[in-house]
Amino acid sequence: MVGGQKERYIMLLAYYYRGFGYYWDPTYILILIGVVISAVASMRVRTTFNKYSRVRNMGGLTGAQAAEQILRGAGIYDVSIQRVAGNLTDHYDPRNKTLNLSDSVYSAASVAAVGVAAHECGHAIQHQEGYAPLRFRSMLVPAAQFGSGASWLFILLGIFMSAQPLLTIGIVLFSLAVLFQIVTLPVEFNASSRALAALDRQHILYGDEIRDTRKVLSAAALTYVAGAAAAILQLLRLIILFGGRNDD
Repeated sequence: MVGGQKERYIMLLAYYYRGFGYYWDPTYILILIGVVISAVASMRVRTTFNKYSRVRNMGGLTGAQAAEQILRGAGIYDVSIQRVAGNLTDHYDPRNKTLNLSDSVYSAASVAAVGVAAHECGHAIQHQEGYAPLRFRSMLVPAAQFGSGASWLFILLGIFMSAQPLLTIGIVLFSLAVLFQIVTLPVEFNASSRALAALDRQHILYGDEIRDTRKVLSAAALTYVAGAAAAILQLLRLIILFGGRNDD
């Protein structure tokens, strides 16, 4: 939701606007820190998933089979399990109650695949129980999507028009996207906690398999932490560059 070519273009204008010069912007270190954090988290989740995707679970259940067992154990019968293309594109869609499992999870009988499938089941269970942070995050989606896109328009207009109110509106709109990233954290952590409990309670995984699955889900959780950190750093940069500017 944040970053990309549009953000870089806006910041190039900011160099001129703030008088730092084309090659000098001390706040850029905040973006670099965010990039490094995100890259490390992404690399860790890929390597951890790849490692445990080669470990077959003792029960021989595929991701789809484990998901079905967890959902039935939670009394959920109106969620369909579908296969989607891609790698780690797994997600639960509350709008049509579908559990979408990627190619590397749906038919794989690895510890990693079962863990990821169970995590998505955690979201389905949250939805069924009306888990408050999930409801709040769902309510934030339209505002976060609008804020992420419209914020740069207001910032761009504020730069050209030297209008601090427009810059402030842009920062406030961008903060909605940051808030979404922050609210996502408890939702994801709770889904993983539910997943591990279900895998243990229903004897889908055993002993060391639970430990290994925890490693996979912990690595995945770091990507959300990194995303939130990067978004916060980017918001801080916007505030430093554009917040409370006094025109001469």
